[in-house]
Amino acid sequence: MHFLVVQLMALVPIMMLVDCSPDTNLDNHWHLWSKTHEKMYNSKEDELRRRIIWEDNLKFIMYHNLEYSLGLHSYEVGMNHLGDLTSEEIVQSMTGLRIPSNRPSNNTYAADWKARIPKYIDYRKKGYVTPVQNQGSCGSCWAFSSVGALEGQLKKKTGKLIVLSPQNLVDCVTKNDGCGGGFMTNAFEYVRDNKGIDSEEAYPYVGEDQSCNYTTAGRAAKCMNYKEVPQGSEKALKKALGTVGPVSVGIDATLQSFQFYSKGVYYDASCNAEDINHAVLAVGYGVEKKAKYWIIKNSWGDTWGNKGYILMARDRGNACGIANLASYPLM
Repeated sequence: MHFLVVQLMALVPIMMLVDCSPDTNLDNHWHLWSKTHEKMYNSKEDELRRRIIWEDNLKFIMYHNLEYSLGLHSYEVGMNHLGDLTSEEIVQSMTGLRIPSNRPSNNTYAADWKARIPKYIDYRKKGYVTPVQNQGSCGSCWAFSSVGALEGQLKKKTGKLIVLSPQNLVDCVTKNDGCGGGFMTNAFEYVRDNKGIDSEEAYPYVGEDQSCNYTTAGRAAKCMNYKEVPQGSEKALKKALGTVGPVSVGIDATLQSFQFYSKGVYYDASCNAEDINHAVLAVGYGVEKKAKYWIIKNSWGDTWGNKGYILMARDRGNACGIANLASYPLM
């Protein structure tokens, strides 16, 4: 509901929030927002607490966009379906990247620096990218990132774009912890060793841990192995994207500015490349008003960001750790 932000900035005075006293001037907007996103609360006390969090997030959005209008930011933020959650709650329930302590060193991507790549690329326009999904309150971002990279390689190899099953990975990758979190290369190893992954149609997403129900009858793709992009190299990440296809990446998603991103090229100096906690999918790169960016597909639904996507700053010191944990499958 990004249009609400414009309305609210015009109608609502900037005020200090009182912990237990919601601003009655926002009643209609609160009811419209909660109805739009089908919010249901267990009690009046719970609703009040969520209302106060929503107002706090709204105040952040209003201030940030005022600063944006003054040229202090390269991106806008807007109210979305996460508005009644704190940043800590979003990180706890909607991230889930867990980095293994021991990672193999023999699968490093060796870039062909002589290979020519496009100046701009957007794999959505090439038909390599499936619709944005919502992981819900399951820490399965790693599974959505992994299937996104697999879907891209499947399209490249066979010409067919098939939605693959993140639930298959959540339930069956024993090296990961399902909704408790995981890592993309563990998922690629599972698909390789299992000799397949099911389609979303055969193995639908439910957003919670189940027993493994993989069947060969539902198999839609295989994986021969995977490659990892040299840590921290945005140059190598661009080369991989330009020559291979969509790439799984990890980022820091702890900031309020990321969680309410709306449009523009996202850069926040507080983003911590050493605190990567969320897996997403890089599906291209480009330039907007001289600002270089990565095109990133998230798994928080299409009401988040710009229809489920974010443009993240490129060649700005590995912002948010975008190039630290990049990998892709081989088919």
